[in-house]
Amino acid sequence: MVPTPGPPRCAALLLCCLLLRTLPAADPRARVAPVVDLRRFVGCAVREFTFLARKPGCGALHITTDACWGRCETWEKPVVEPPFVEVHQRVCTYNETRTARVRLPGCSPGVEPTYSYPVARSCHCGVCLTSTTECLTSA
Repeated sequence: MVPTPGPPRCAALLLCCLLLRTLPAADPRARVAPVVDLRRFVGCAVREFTFLARKPGCGALHITTDACWGRCETWEKPVVEPPFVEVHQRVCTYNETRTARVRLPGCSPGVEPTYSYPVARSCHCGVCLTSTTECLTSA
C-alpha cells in the first residue's frame, strides 16, 4: 500500500499547483539570470540584507535593505625594500548609495526617533574607506 500525503502536504502541493497556473507564460525572448554558486563567487554585488536598527532611548526595528556582499581578490607579493611586501587588498564596498530613513518605535521623550541608513544602488571591489565602511585592520 502506497502512503498518501496527509492534509498539510496536500494543501502545500495544491497551493504550489495553483500558483504555477497563475504565473504568466514565459516569454522566450526574456533573459533568465544565471544561477550563481555563492561559495565560489568572486566579485561584488548588491544583495538583500536584514539587520537590527538600534538607538539609545528607542526600541529596535528589523530592517531589510540592499547592501554590498562579495569576495574581492587580494594578494601580497614580496619586494626588496621595506616594508618588504606589496599589498593589494580590496573589499566589497558601496559604489553608489541612497539614504533611507525609518522611525524607530518606543522612543523616550526628547529622543529623535529617526534612524538613517545607506541603501546600496551599486557595489564594487575597492579600498576600504573608514568614512563609509567598518574596516578591520591587524594591530
